[in-house]
Amino acid sequence: MRKVINLVLILVTLVLAYWLYSSIREPIAFHEERDKRKEAVIASLKKIQIAQDVFRMATGKYANNFDSLASVINNGKIEVVKLEADPSDPTNQDKFIKTVTYAIAKDTLYAMLGKAINVDSLRYIPYGAGKIYEIDADTITHQNSLVNVVQVGTKFKEFMGEFANPSFKKYDKFYDPEKLIKFGDMNSPNTNGNW
Repeated sequence: MRKVINLVLILVTLVLAYWLYSSIREPIAFHEERDKRKEAVIASLKKIQIAQDVFRMATGKYANNFDSLASVINNGKIEVVKLEADPSDPTNQDKFIKTVTYAIAKDTLYAMLGKAINVDSLRYIPYGAGKIYEIDADTITHQNSLVNVVQVGTKFKEFMGEFANPSFKKYDKFYDPEKLIKFGDMNSPNTNGNW
């Protein structure tokens, strides 16, 4: 009888130890995974943000889809205008010589990022299992001027995998799988990220 009681106590102890371990492990795993995935998405969005800047330099507007973005970056050119004072008339500073050259958009992106990237793969959300960022661009009237606006982003649920459930809010009161992580704004000329 004593052996049975000891065996039952050992089993109860093991079950309680496992329950305690899993109750501590789950919030730690959630925070580690959330941070890792969020940082990967932010790094990806920053690359898209720079690619959109290069696209705008080449076309004068932002790309409203990833096919256009990739096409212009891979094949487009950026006009570079250089103004110099007229050397034949040093006394008149109002005369300038305008020199126009062209830079390859892909080389400009490379210079801004410091490394080469596959522009066609920018559309895919890290940890998103093939899902694509939402992208939009247009022009709006802001302070009586027509300005270009852009917004690219995704919801947390698209890249959080098994942690996309709202029940994980118990480990982070600010966590919301429906929250949008993005840069830009379709209502104002702002290309800042909300991270």
